[in-house]
Amino acid sequence: MRTIKHAGVHELQIRRSRFICALARVVTEEKAQAFIAERRRAHRDATHNCTAYILGEHGQITRNSDDGEPAGTAGLPMLEVLGRRGLTGVAAVVTRYFGGIKLGAGGLVRAYSQAVTETINAVGVVERRPVVTVTVSVGHERAGRLQRDLHASPYPPAGTRYGAGVEIDVPVPEAELTAFEAWAAAATGGQVSIRRGARALIDVEI
Repeated sequence: MRTIKHAGVHELQIRRSRFICALARVVTEEKAQAFIAERRRAHRDATHNCTAYILGEHGQITRNSDDGEPAGTAGLPMLEVLGRRGLTGVAAVVTRYFGGIKLGAGGLVRAYSQAVTETINAVGVVERRPVVTVTVSVGHERAGRLQRDLHASPYPPAGTRYGAGVEIDVPVPEAELTAFEAWAAAATGGQVSIRRGARALIDVEI
């Protein structure tokens, strides 16, 4: 699944109105609502604080609010931008300070969509991919070469522990576990012990 790389704020002006978009990574509706409340407190003097968020592994949880703008001209266009980009785990708040010139329904849709689009482009997008931490145990005599081989491979190590032997933690994409284990065995002449650990999600830039 895809999400934003990190939180961020971006501002643009359209016909004298200021549109300030803030994005945050969120994993629950409680977190999304807390972020929205924080932005509304920070901009309580604004004309509108319109919101949208999308959550769940498949983006199945969605909410949006026009916050006083004409129905369907703010929150829904914001949500549609998040959906078109294939994002989830993201909350967006677009704060508007009215500049005295009305934009009309079409103008509002374009303005709120543009604010979210430009902010996504500014903060970047990552793919959240499932990995399993595999612990590779070898003797000290093989550890140095194995570490060099790992750094040169698609599987850079995440940590190393030294004791009677050497344990190296390697995050491996779930789909590549069997292939990695075969590679590790070949790289050490079979003188290796391999243990699968916890599953997690990591960010990969796209």
